[in-house]
Amino acid sequence: MKFVRIGTLILGALAIIVGLLWLGQGTGLILWPENSFMLTDRTWARNGLLLAAVGAIVCWLGSRLR
Repeated sequence: MKFVRIGTLILGALAIIVGLLWLGQGTGLILWPENSFMLTDRTWARNGLLLAAVGAIVCWLGSRLR
């Protein structure tokens, strides 16, 4: 069960990191890489916010496993 808990926490943390990157690119705060199709596109900002929220929920659920 400890393996599942660690796996969910890692998966949730990765989802949060990628979601925040997408959010930053979609809002234009992160302009990397320079030729990305995601830059200043509100669709990717929304997708990033949703992914980060799902990652936070996964982390929360994973931390509650015993």
